[in-house]
Amino acid sequence: MRHGFSRAWDGLRKRFEIYTRALAAFRITVGFLILIDIVLRSRNFAYFYTESGVVPLDLAAHRASSNAFSFYHYTTEPVLILGLFFLTGLVGLQLILGYKTRIATVLAFLLVISLDHRNGLVLSYADTLFRFLLFWAIFLPLGERWSIDSVHRDKTPRTRVAGLATIGYLAQFVYMYFRNGLHKTESDLWWSGDATPLIMGITEITILLGDIAATYPTALRYGGLTWFYLLLGSGLLILFTGRWRAILVLMLLIGHASFAITVRIGAFPFVAIAGLIPFLQTVIWDDATRILRRWTPRTHRCLNDLQAKLRSAALKAPTLTLDSPTMMRWKRATDSSAIMIVAVVLTVYTITAFAPVPGMTTSGLDERVELHDQIDHHLQRFGINQPGWTIFAPEPRTLDRYYIFAAETTSGDLIDVYNDRPLSADRPGDDLHTQYDTYRERFYMNDVRRAALDDRHNAHELLAEHICQTWPDEHGDELARLSMYYIRERITLETITIPENRDTRAVHLYDHGCGGHEAETIPLPEA
Repeated sequence: MRHGFSRAWDGLRKRFEIYTRALAAFRITVGFLILIDIVLRSRNFAYFYTESGVVPLDLAAHRASSNAFSFYHYTTEPVLILGLFFLTGLVGLQLILGYKTRIATVLAFLLVISLDHRNGLVLSYADTLFRFLLFWAIFLPLGERWSIDSVHRDKTPRTRVAGLATIGYLAQFVYMYFRNGLHKTESDLWWSGDATPLIMGITEITILLGDIAATYPTALRYGGLTWFYLLLGSGLLILFTGRWRAILVLMLLIGHASFAITVRIGAFPFVAIAGLIPFLQTVIWDDATRILRRWTPRTHRCLNDLQAKLRSAALKAPTLTLDSPTMMRWKRATDSSAIMIVAVVLTVYTITAFAPVPGMTTSGLDERVELHDQIDHHLQRFGINQPGWTIFAPEPRTLDRYYIFAAETTSGDLIDVYNDRPLSADRPGDDLHTQYDTYRERFYMNDVRRAALDDRHNAHELLAEHICQTWPDEHGDELARLSMYYIRERITLETITIPENRDTRAVHLYDHGCGGHEAETIPLPEA
């Protein structure tokens, strides 16, 4: 019986262990994602992150969770905000190098959360997933290999690790995939395979090869069905090990890579690709080494030479070791606290999955509801409460949309200030994604639209006033008033590639008066 228990335990451990080479590759990828994100966000620095833009701190705090944690909530000075941007980039570089990795991971987690809570109007599921990856990364030995830390460490690096943190990390990904797949089961369009062709008709998000893919609906149907079943079978990521798991990971990687070159949905494909790396077990890394050694020996030698040079450079970095008895006691206490935090979060997942609707008072569940609410409140503060993961689910989006901001100047001219053209209800172009300078602007406009329709906050009012104050005119003319609209196009299987044949509807959002002028609705001309 003891032998059987030992085999069962070994089997369980094998399914939840993560190999340290995979953790190293994950760490480096995450560091690059932080650096790239900071660079991309910097393009809209004043517009989205300062008081002179469209999301001042008051709106950001209102939009964020109650008592949300953010360093940015303590300052409105552009220089200090820019300093936080720069610090976040430095921490990303620190992760890439693997220098004081645990400290770097904690700082990265706090700085990324802070930046997200500074402007929640530009966020997507990619940002949510990234916060979870950084949270679990705090409790994983990311610096075990391929790092400055590993060069300075005397002991031989571990090959693999297993524990509460690895369980939490792997379970997080499976939970996200399966929850999304479960939502998709509620739609006939996902079961029939029609969902993906319809999504590829959304020119507001299709990019690069998306237009070409839209002309092959049959291939899209089979691809969409494959993805749908992969989501429902995501539990196999843990059940399978070795090369069988690698095949599943490869299929998911191909899916995310295809999203990256067809739809503009932010950083989600790249964050998901990074998150899948720890699922790759040692047999894959050994296979890759053998392939390099056999088929590209020159590349293998170059990589070995590069590794030797990097190791020599890493030895020159200061160690800054803190090995006093007091610091060692503090480190042990910190490690124990980390284990407790992971255990609490795993418990929260269980509570979240089975908790009743808040306010339920039957069957003696009052205490459980209160506990769930309290825990969820604290998790929201750090941005790690589980969302619904309703990505293109339950029903896929079958609407294309574009915005028109009809404006009247003080001299009586009618213009579309959002698209910088004379006032017209026509499409501003064949590819509607070109309406947005960056992908985060599309998420921002989604929030503005919802705010105008549901009266959630005043983002639409602030945007309108910002346009009034900053609209340039070389003739000295000013805006008197503007009316915000968005145009909805209903996508059908027959009109995926023929936008002109779609049913179209204009939705009025908001009227605003500029410079003391009275707000009046400016009607749109016939399309």
